[in-house]
Amino acid sequence: MTETTTDKSELAKTPTPAQDAGVDVAEPLDLVSRVKAYDKHADEALLALAYDYAVKKHGTQLRASGDPYFMHPVEVATILTDLKLDTAAIITGLLHDTVEDTDATKEEITRLFGAEIADLVEGVTKLTRLELDSERTKQAENLRKFILAVSQDVRVLLVKLADRLHNMRTLDFLQSKEKRERIALETLEIYSPLARSIGVDGFAVELEDLSFKHLNPSAYTTISKRLEDMQASHGDIVEHITQEITQLLGKHGLQASVYGRVKRPYSIWQKLQRKSISFNQIADIYAFRILVEHVSDCYQVMGVIHQTWPCMPDRFRDFISTPKANNYRSLHTTVLGPRATRIEVQIRTFEMEELNENGVAAHWRYKDENYGFDSAAAKAAGTDPLLAVRSLLQILEHGGDVDDFLEHAKLEMFQDQVFAFTPKGEVITLPKGATPLDFAYAVHTNVGDRCIAAKINNELKPLRTVLQNGDQVEIITGDRAEVPADWTSLVVSGRAKAAIKRRIKQTEKDEFVRLGRTAAEQAFTRIGYHLKDVSLRDGLVRLEIEDEEELFDMMGKGRVTARDLIEAVFPGMKDGARMAGARQRITSGPEAWLYVRGGGMTPGVSIHMAKCCTPMPGDRIVGIMEPGKGVMVHAIDCAKLVEQDEGDEAWLDLQWTPEAERNTTSIGRVLTTMRNAPGVMGQVCAIVGENNGNIVNLSLTQRQQDFFVVSFDIEVVDSKHLTNISAALRACPEVETVERPRGEEQDL
Repeated sequence: MTETTTDKSELAKTPTPAQDAGVDVAEPLDLVSRVKAYDKHADEALLALAYDYAVKKHGTQLRASGDPYFMHPVEVATILTDLKLDTAAIITGLLHDTVEDTDATKEEITRLFGAEIADLVEGVTKLTRLELDSERTKQAENLRKFILAVSQDVRVLLVKLADRLHNMRTLDFLQSKEKRERIALETLEIYSPLARSIGVDGFAVELEDLSFKHLNPSAYTTISKRLEDMQASHGDIVEHITQEITQLLGKHGLQASVYGRVKRPYSIWQKLQRKSISFNQIADIYAFRILVEHVSDCYQVMGVIHQTWPCMPDRFRDFISTPKANNYRSLHTTVLGPRATRIEVQIRTFEMEELNENGVAAHWRYKDENYGFDSAAAKAAGTDPLLAVRSLLQILEHGGDVDDFLEHAKLEMFQDQVFAFTPKGEVITLPKGATPLDFAYAVHTNVGDRCIAAKINNELKPLRTVLQNGDQVEIITGDRAEVPADWTSLVVSGRAKAAIKRRIKQTEKDEFVRLGRTAAEQAFTRIGYHLKDVSLRDGLVRLEIEDEEELFDMMGKGRVTARDLIEAVFPGMKDGARMAGARQRITSGPEAWLYVRGGGMTPGVSIHMAKCCTPMPGDRIVGIMEPGKGVMVHAIDCAKLVEQDEGDEAWLDLQWTPEAERNTTSIGRVLTTMRNAPGVMGQVCAIVGENNGNIVNLSLTQRQQDFFVVSFDIEVVDSKHLTNISAALRACPEVETVERPRGEEQDL
């Protein structure tokens, strides 16, 4: 790339390539006026210069939509003005693709626009070059670099989020379905959670819906259509309820702004995934937001709402007294409101609304005649621009492989929260489902490593106890840091999982080597060889692995598959029927040692998968010692576990091995209640197929005049796969319920 010598005066008088080609170039006046609306001292000349520079550099480049490319950075900059960011961030939005896609250089940008803007553009350029692809290991490594880059200046992330938002808005123009799905998945797994973690909920919600539209178009269309039908049948119910709430508050002397809406498709899809309910059973399709001036008004409004309409049990949340980790503050409740309609009500101040929607971006303002980030105001409001990535940086410090980092980072970003207290009253924010061990590691890694017991509300409780909002937790520590391998099944936070895995990594290496050797032996056996008779030397060279121990260690961890090994030792072997890398179905018997570990099981003990709950990777599992039979593996929510005493020595905490999580399939059963109508069975089977499930058996268990119940045995990769299929079935209008049996013996 050659360095150019562009001069500021040249930009003002030289026609752009786009103009030479007859492209209608918009003037920068609109963008400048948008910035001046909130920053009266904004440098108009520099903004205009950046606008012209971007137009000239991108020239006649076109986007997939056929529009001039320069329209993209202009739109990105416009999105950033909605957040009221400083001039440097707006100019970075205009220039963010110039170094990557044109002959522009950092040196030239430094000369024309200054070092601060040049550094920001370089930061965004680095993130662009790290665009995450479908390969898991590369995605994890890039996310690692992404977090490190963002930690230097949060504006880099804000510009990148605006860039991704505009790209998602125009994703329909990409012809490659595979590329659209890759970008959408990356957006849903990385960018949307990052947006929410720094409090920019407006970005996060739109990114989620746009991603959902491309990742599961059939479910998106089905839910959108049902929302349209519901609105058509209910008329202008949102407007009527909005007016009724406004009038009610007025009668009590409360001034408020009330806004109503129908929930978005992705939010509804998440509920269908989490709960075994049909679309019609979702309680809070309608949501209303009430904005007031003062915090005290929030609680008065809540009192009026609860006095007028009955509150749904367990649906009240106070995020004002205990804000979320990203400083989200609001009161939430669900009531049986006007017209006997269940509605969600969110109550907050106008200031909270701005912080909740724009997060860290809400703190760009005037201070001492200068417009920029007000760190003092952010600190006073509890908004740390780097707080969102600080926990991810702590995970990085624990080391471990990139796969672990990706898993743990997503756990940190995705999960809902609970609030627990130390004995001194300090609030500890944890993911939903957290245990005392998560609490201990949130206090300090050393506290977690030395944890031996815990008191919850002054009572000794098992370490697997799930914490509830408001619990007071006291961690009891020992002198030595001894971390059992099965602790990973007792925590849900990414931070705790990373710390535990780092601690036990060395001690479990021998087990990985043993598992990997067993996998290699079985792989060669399936193609007619014995491991001891095969020379692995050439295969190790092709795999770039130093020795057999490293090979077996990597196979035990799932980084090298049986297919990889066979291909390396016998290059060119293409007989799919003889390939050892094909996914193996998890079964009971000798091979079960490949798939289950932990609990201090004695090598050689017989392991059986319980037929009552059909455990599969993704399920939390426990083992029950049964005399004469060995270890029976159950899913943690199996009804038959009620018969077992958790304090019994026969209860074993188990985990799936990486081999089970990445190279196997399982059979899961779902009971589906559907309407008795022509073509329904075909629709259901088609939905299972569209979601990559394989129906291996089905049987009619009940039949009535209007409904019938069918039992489906479906071959899936893991429990998440089965959950997605179940959610897709629930979105079908003809399906009433979809349940996964728990506790009944099944013949599979």
